[in-house]
Amino acid sequence: MSRLILMLVVLVLAAGVAYVLRRRQRPQAPTQPRAWPVPMQLDRDDFVRPDAPFLVVVFTSEACGNCERVVSKTALLATKDVAYEQVPYQSDKARHERYGVEAVPMVLIADAHGVVQKSFVGDVTAIDLWGAVATVRDPSSEPAPSDHSHDH
Repeated sequence: MSRLILMLVVLVLAAGVAYVLRRRQRPQAPTQPRAWPVPMQLDRDDFVRPDAPFLVVVFTSEACGNCERVVSKTALLATKDVAYEQVPYQSDKARHERYGVEAVPMVLIADAHGVVQKSFVGDVTAIDLWGAVATVRDPSSEPAPSDHSHDH
């Protein structure tokens, strides 16, 4: 009888060890794409020309490969009615932290009240940028949707 109990204990232990080993060898779940948080509201007094009807701001970093291309495209959006500002991480970490910017380049297009109307994270085409600014300035000019823009 003691042999039978010993054999049952060994079988239960072996089953437990097998379960633990099988669980450890399980393939990891596939990584999920992360949606970077985008500010929905800006304090216009934190940026240049707070009195301008619209603001285009691009958050950047010197370590970012796409930032220079995005800056060259967004800088062209500045007009009498559209204020433009670049916010580099290395020289303005405080504003990156204040607005929770975790990914660059991040382009935000805000109205006179600082409400972010359009945003882009990562590289963006000049056509998408111009279309987004046109739409924010005149909502009836809405272009075809782009896979990089985010409406708020």
